[in-house]
Amino acid sequence: MNESINNQDLKDLLKQIEPLSVDTSNNEGKEVAGKRGNLKIFLGYCAGVGKTYRMLQEAIVSKSNNIDVAIGLVETHGRKETEALVGNLEIIPRKTIQYGKIAVTEMDLDAIIARHPKLVLVDELAHTNIPGSRHSKRYQDVEELLHEGIDVYSTLNIQHVQSLTDIVQQITTVKVEEIIPDRILQIANEMELVDLPPEKLQQRLAEGKVYIPEKARQAIEKFFKKGNLLALRELALKYTAKRVDIDLLSYREQEEISSVWPVESKLLVSIGAAKVAEKLLLITHRMATDLEVEWYAVHVESPQQVRLSDKDRTQLHRNLRLAEELGAKVVTLSGAVIADEILRFAKQKNVTLIITGLSHRSRFEIFFKGSILNRLVKNSGPINVLVVGGEEAQVKARQPVPQSAFKKNSIYYLYSFLAIVVTAAICWLFTPYLNPTDDLTIMLLPVVAAGILWGSKFSVFSALFAVALIDFFFIPPYYSLAISNLKYLGSFIIFLVISFSLSALSKVIRFQAKSARYRERFISALFSFGHEMMIAENVDDLLTRAVRNISE
Repeated sequence: MNESINNQDLKDLLKQIEPLSVDTSNNEGKEVAGKRGNLKIFLGYCAGVGKTYRMLQEAIVSKSNNIDVAIGLVETHGRKETEALVGNLEIIPRKTIQYGKIAVTEMDLDAIIARHPKLVLVDELAHTNIPGSRHSKRYQDVEELLHEGIDVYSTLNIQHVQSLTDIVQQITTVKVEEIIPDRILQIANEMELVDLPPEKLQQRLAEGKVYIPEKARQAIEKFFKKGNLLALRELALKYTAKRVDIDLLSYREQEEISSVWPVESKLLVSIGAAKVAEKLLLITHRMATDLEVEWYAVHVESPQQVRLSDKDRTQLHRNLRLAEELGAKVVTLSGAVIADEILRFAKQKNVTLIITGLSHRSRFEIFFKGSILNRLVKNSGPINVLVVGGEEAQVKARQPVPQSAFKKNSIYYLYSFLAIVVTAAICWLFTPYLNPTDDLTIMLLPVVAAGILWGSKFSVFSALFAVALIDFFFIPPYYSLAISNLKYLGSFIIFLVISFSLSALSKVIRFQAKSARYRERFISALFSFGHEMMIAENVDDLLTRAVRNISE
């Protein structure tokens, strides 16, 4: 007899292996639309780890707490310990279905609904029902029970989760046929991980405590190799940890917790329009890959970026695309203070490490505008900040202003100069009727106009020039920048403070207006895209409309 084992043997075996158990608690007691039942899944990494046994233990505890519990279907596979626990609970009889010349027993869904216990046990969630059953898959039976308001305990093996089947196939060389969609695990109110060291599982196998059909014994022994078990166990643990992390974030949002809980490493990289962002993204990607953790690429739209050049905007889009290609969760935020927006998002997502580059601002800019890096480090609190340097980071992000941009700025400075001169001339004509304070008030008009129309730096220029003209022509001693009365000095200071404040306010307003236009365009394009998809007549029409709308 040929004793070689092929993949078909393993496929037949996996269909007979009871499901695996994993724990993922998801807002215990969650109710959906009235009396919908709760689902708890006992998840493990392989048959024999004790999923069914643990499920029965939990059910007996529930029964002792005066909860109406019944067994819809439990496969004991002849295990004495499991059968002993089954004897403590009510069993709803199965129904018999004629399949060809064979009579097969299956779970009686109608009998369970008619009995309507508070909690029912349904083993092997990924099981395929016998043809002739109301549903083709057992998880569909479970969905109907939940819809009827019945709580369900069930068991599952990690190899049956749809999103993980390709990984399982790489590990075991077996393609799993019985799978359940991930949405079933997502609707579970609770998930409990049932774990057992691979050595003990192999010992249970050797002692005959794990059900194995004789025809598949050689295949199962090949499947139960320690390497396979270790890999499947790690897969189950990681899947559970991911689910718990989602629940943790949900809890933090509900309780409005802003402090960082470093239970798991999460990385965040701040990117902008500088080319050095490409280096930051690659470094963060390598770190996230080595640590096997989640990472975010965050870009903050700020008033400083309203006047980005076409070259900088192109580089920004290139950086965002690279982040998506590397697998980051790309997030675009909006705010006047970049560092504060980054920290607010990092605390919300429980980020433990922020990665950023050196500041590209000159000392003059840092003196007046502050440093994003310094503010980030100062206010980071428990979040670590990693600053990446290098030759690229030492190169200024701002390129030399092209000649066309220089000419454009010169024109705006000229316009600001002429506006102040014209306003000063008007004040000179009405000198008998105005005092210097009135002149300062009138001079605010061109200063504010320059800030709204052309930008804050032109507003600042106009304010300083206006003060110089008022002092020279309207304040004694005339035709001199000296001030004979100190009360005018206070008026000048107040004028400058108001001018600078209005300039900053106009800058924020322009930024918000531009952001609003972008959001309006995006929402309009999204609405148009959805409408086009709905009215498409066939697949070709759908693709044509999609291509036409995606670019917008």
